[in-house]
Amino acid sequence: MNLDVWFSWYKEILEEFSFDREMDEKSAEMLRKLLQDRNSLSPQDISVKSDTIIFGAGPSLKRNIKELNTIGIDNFTLICADGAVTALLEEGITPDIVVTDLDGKISDIIDSNRNGAVMVVHAHGNNIENIKKYVPVLDNILATTQSNPLKNVYNFGGFTDGDRCLFLAIKLGAKNIFLAGMDFGKIITRYSRPDITSNEGKADNIKEMKLKYAKKLVEWAAENENINIFNLSNGEKVSGVPDISFSEIHNLTQQ
Repeated sequence: MNLDVWFSWYKEILEEFSFDREMDEKSAEMLRKLLQDRNSLSPQDISVKSDTIIFGAGPSLKRNIKELNTIGIDNFTLICADGAVTALLEEGITPDIVVTDLDGKISDIIDSNRNGAVMVVHAHGNNIENIKKYVPVLDNILATTQSNPLKNVYNFGGFTDGDRCLFLAIKLGAKNIFLAGMDFGKIITRYSRPDITSNEGKADNIKEMKLKYAKKLVEWAAENENINIFNLSNGEKVSGVPDISFSEIHNLTQQ
């Protein structure tokens, strides 16, 4: 997604959610300053395999992880959205890349980073304090923003952690992308919201709206990017993104 296209989405999102673009830019500038003397990563520093799995934090996540383990995941690049890292670590899996705005379970985000995961840290107007607190303890950081890109802060498009995983994978050259735990429905999990006391709960209105935009952005990518996207979850149907079985994944990736 080029920036002209993204900024048309961004303008709509700012209006829909009453977000403050100046605060987004303030957050991005803070992230830039924190990383300016730390050799932060650029897209050229990160490689992905042709076959990439993206893990969201929806209700199908744990089931999808267990099912993927039956076919083996060594030949895939594993990219996860924020709190989904907790579910992966629970199954003994460290992702290759964590895309995060730092509102997942921070101890697990830090642990995955120490075990080799690249951190794609996103700056927006509501996470300034977390950026100040946690970026200094993380390594191997690629910084992103949803507003104007800066010298070492990039904008690949995307709104939520999950769909930003997708646009990152496209930018890095993945060809077959498999969506796991991306249900786009009305149920959230403790991986998405670590503060809830049960494993699942009902999404509030803002979360529902965010998931709707995430789904629309995935559908845009399926229609407009030169990429194959497949869906493993049993959530809402996504236009242009066919469901795929685990046997079909095996056959496709062995070709």
